[in-house]
Amino acid sequence: MKFDAEVSALQRTPMFQGVDASRLRLLAFMGEDRTFRSGEYVVRQGDISDSAYLILDGEAVVEVSFSGRATTVATLGPSEVFGEIAMLCETPRTASIRAAGELRTLMFEREGMLRLLREFPEMAIEMARSLAQRLERTTTELAKLRAETEASGGDGSGSGAGS
Repeated sequence: MKFDAEVSALQRTPMFQGVDASRLRLLAFMGEDRTFRSGEYVVRQGDISDSAYLILDGEAVVEVSFSGRATTVATLGPSEVFGEIAMLCETPRTASIRAAGELRTLMFEREGMLRLLREFPEMAIEMARSLAQRLERTTTELAKLRAETEASGGDGSGSGAGS
């Protein structure tokens, strides 16, 4: 049946695990299948955001630029979502996403996603839960890095004694 692979990927996504399959089928129907070549950017840090993506096949590299230097901060794989924070908050993209090989995604535009979240509040609750868990992980990682920096004699500001 059409959209079975997309619905299956949505069901494996933490953000949508508690959502009824019929609603996931509707979400899959609303998505646009997009494929990217190895090294191709899906989104760039600072761009205006109007969409989120679900990875169906392949991997993507998450890069954050600071002071003109790009750093890889994560690798995403099948059933992972990116772009939802900037899409929901209407803020510029916080990172660049680059295909690490052939990458197949399902793209969701802001208006359609917001309409679904209004119609099916349980989807909004699952999305909020997923975002809160991601924020908790990020905060823990930041605290760990800060503690490591302070333990090594740095002040966390990037201006060490030799600067």
